Amino acid sequence: MNYVPPASAASGAPHDAALAGISRGGSAVDIGHALDDGPYTLLQKIAVVLAALSIVVDGFDSQLIGFAIPTLIKEWGITRNAFAPVVAAGLVGMGIGSAFAGLFADRFGRRWAVIGSVLVFGVATCAISLAPNVAAIAALRFIAGLGIGGALPSSTTLTAEFTPARFRTFAVTATILCVPLGGMVAGLFAGQVLPVYGWRGLFVAGGVLPLLLALVLLFALPESPRFLARRPRRWPELVKLLRRMQRDVSADASFTDVREQSAEKHIGFTALFRDGRARDTVAIWGAFFMCLLAVYAAFSWLPSMLTSEGFSVAMAGYGLSAYNLGGVIGAVLCALAIGRYGSRWPLLLCCAGGVASAWLLLGVNATQHSTLMIFGLGLHGLFVNAVQSTMYALCAYVYTTGVRATGTASALAVGRLGAILSAFAGAAVITAGGAFGYLLMLGIAMVVVLIALAVVQRHIPRRGGASAR
Repeated sequence: MNYVPPASAASGAPHDAALAGISRGGSAVDIGHALDDGPYTLLQKIAVVLAALSIVVDGFDSQLIGFAIPTLIKEWGITRNAFAPVVAAGLVGMGIGSAFAGLFADRFGRRWAVIGSVLVFGVATCAISLAPNVAAIAALRFIAGLGIGGALPSSTTLTAEFTPARFRTFAVTATILCVPLGGMVAGLFAGQVLPVYGWRGLFVAGGVLPLLLALVLLFALPESPRFLARRPRRWPELVKLLRRMQRDVSADASFTDVREQSAEKHIGFTALFRDGRARDTVAIWGAFFMCLLAVYAAFSWLPSMLTSEGFSVAMAGYGLSAYNLGGVIGAVLCALAIGRYGSRWPLLLCCAGGVASAWLLLGVNATQHSTLMIFGLGLHGLFVNAVQSTMYALCAYVYTTGVRATGTASALAVGRLGAILSAFAGAAVITAGGAFGYLLMLGIAMVVVLIALAVVQRHIPRRGGASAR
């Protein structure tokens, strides 16, 4: 999957070698060669940006409940533990949404999976602003979770399939880092909106943004060319799309994907455990489970942990924003490292950093050293989100087109189980052990992620290395 510059590039010939698989006069087009080794055009970049924007609003909406819980506790006079089912309901919805979105995207297309997911969580988040009680919020968070969970695997798959191989790891990671980016924006936004408009105004804004984006996606987001290549009845649509992507294809072209189909002996869910992928699938599932437990323990409970240690609601929100900001920086740095050195050592080193950054904070008195605590949480977010974000690129490498969305979605669905566990574990640990117990839990989770990723065999190779599946 490594890019070799065409020999004609130096002479200025327009991508002759890169377009060697392009059809003339009805011959077969190798869609993998045309996409992976061809130019990275404006249309492809627009598709990636639109997928990334869907993840920004996904991250924004998924973390709103974490910012709203401290305010709701005060306004309704209920305990922190009463909100554990609310958090869990949203995460259960995300798990179900993740699982079914992958199957939907592999069957009906990535485009409609993304648009449908954004619409679902937009409408449900708007409706939360009208909720009269905790039970109503829980039900609506479950519905919103279906869309939030579905957007991630669909958008990352779309990004992977629009991006040439030489840019893919960075593009997929840049898409996923929009989750902490959206959360960072949500934190800054919540700090301004909650004091003035309350939690209801926060959810109105969180719902309107994805609804507006869904309209843009409906008119501007193209379908994945690799998905279209698998469906002969949609080849005319693919021809038009490729021409817009500066690939010269004849109207009666036929399409194949030699590189992936040679490695793809099976499709469907059971294919995740065939062709030597069983070990990697189980290990990736374990890594997603524990990493999402750590991530959502922060998304859902970090503000509550900080308020329990004496922080104001606004300062606690800034703590989660610092965590997300660190995540954005970490994801970019880790993606760059993976592009150069492969995925094994950058991921393992970031896991170790996640453990160390959590446990070094165990001796910090949060009230006396609030700045140090927030900085440390930002550093922890850097390492943990670097791992979480780049694991999607690992999935895009391990799984071929026929099962890529299913493989990514199944890993995320298992990860959501860890997130669901965090809904109850976070509340219980903070109540019983405060900041010490909470940080100890985060470190233990990242130890397990470190072990799981060490077990994975098919890591992304270093630049210039062998590309084995």
